[in-house]
Amino acid sequence: MTVGVKTHLRKGDEVVILSGKDKGKRGKVQRVIRTKGMVLVEGLNLVKKHAKPTKTNPQGGVIDKAMPLPAGKVMLVCPGCEQPIRIKREKAADGSLVRACRNCGRTLD
Repeated sequence: MTVGVKTHLRKGDEVVILSGKDKGKRGKVQRVIRTKGMVLVEGLNLVKKHAKPTKTNPQGGVIDKAMPLPAGKVMLVCPGCEQPIRIKREKAADGSLVRACRNCGRTLD
């Protein structure tokens, strides 16, 4: 059994890519793969996949497929200040921990 990696990202968060061919581009997180420490970002890090004809895809051909990125290569974008941020953990009124922006202080959860 593999141990999961603790990550600051969740499904639906907007992120910016820090390095690679898509550097500086923004997208939404579709999936977080904690066991590998990777995230799947919608419409970014696309590769060409050659598909054989099947019942669901009778034409076959070349399709674009989004591949996962390491979680350390993306940075969360604050919805309040619209900038890439590092997060801090704060206690909410009910005692639970919530993610907050270090710049503007807005809670993200």
